[in-house]
Amino acid sequence: MPAIYVDADACPVKAEVTRVAERHGVPVVFVSNGGLRPSRDPMIRHVVVPGKADAADDWIAEDAAAGDIAITADVPLAARLVEKGLHVLGPTGRAFTRQTIGMDVAMRNLKQDLREAGEIKGYNAGFTARDRSAFLQALDLAVRRALKA
Repeated sequence: MPAIYVDADACPVKAEVTRVAERHGVPVVFVSNGGLRPSRDPMIRHVVVPGKADAADDWIAEDAAAGDIAITADVPLAARLVEKGLHVLGPTGRAFTRQTIGMDVAMRNLKQDLREAGEIKGYNAGFTARDRSAFLQALDLAVRRALKA
């Protein structure tokens, strides 16, 4: 049975993950540095990791297994998880795959370099209702694929 791992600090789609997971009977693991309200649902687990940089990423990368699903906006974490054989989605529903992860990492690094050089501002686009809807569709599809595998 696959599980859904969520890089939960600042994740805007936690409620959507819970809804899709309940529909399919899939367990969810929310991993964060703290600040999440625990759930009474036995299918939902909260893991609080130390506040050091990348602690949640490291925990997910170590605990998740091939065939699981992960939700993260963190491209380096996505690359680690794709390499392990997970189904990885961003909170807008964008899939990170073996075919796309190289370009995703390159674009992330380029943008970081441009921000550090002052060439671009570090603003992210706002999260929209369309993003939420696209995420719901992508997660439902990813869960169906993981359950079939």
